[in-house]
Amino acid sequence: MAMDERVAAERRREMVARQLEDRGIGDPRVLAAMRAVPRHIFVSAEWADAAYHDRALPIAGGQTISQPYVVALMVEALAPGAGDRALEVGAGSGYAAAVLARLVREVVAIERDPALADAARTRLAELGVANVEVHAADGTLGWPPRAPFDAILVSAGGPRVPPALVEQLATGGRLVIPVGTRGSQSLLRLVRSASGELAREELGDVAFVPLVGSGGFDP
Repeated sequence: MAMDERVAAERRREMVARQLEDRGIGDPRVLAAMRAVPRHIFVSAEWADAAYHDRALPIAGGQTISQPYVVALMVEALAPGAGDRALEVGAGSGYAAAVLARLVREVVAIERDPALADAARTRLAELGVANVEVHAADGTLGWPPRAPFDAILVSAGGPRVPPALVEQLATGGRLVIPVGTRGSQSLLRLVRSASGELAREELGDVAFVPLVGSGGFDP
């Protein structure tokens, strides 16, 4: 049975207040986007009741939708601007792309699994999200036709920062990525200066599904 939208909206308000604001997420634009995007639409019916709990949930293809706090933390770290072009690697269900879409001019979302990419594309269209394009491809290679990107969000954990993503980061651009082992990573924020150098900041420990591809882990 579909979740009543009034119930879902109240659960989102509670999620933002308790899970995000109480834990230090302060960007009002990010909070508003998290309050607006219906997370329950991005999971299967059996998990819809848990959609606003602060936990990752399973989706098709052995993948997950990240917990709301981690999505908000990563998006806030991107410092998204209204005129930005953003790239998301590891789009999964399309949830983070839908959040980003409310904060930037356009989003290019890459998902390695064609079935997941198709489902995300359909779901975003049904929600009327018109500024996201979803591609089934190796996200560790980025998307050269639309580079450079002002913001790059990697929603999977890799052994290193893929060189192609660094190359496609605009001057002043921000790249947020989990880096470490298959089971545990450190969330990194890289910012490209005018001279081309990368400032690096660690944002904490996370655990994402593996980033698979030529610039990530082997399948």
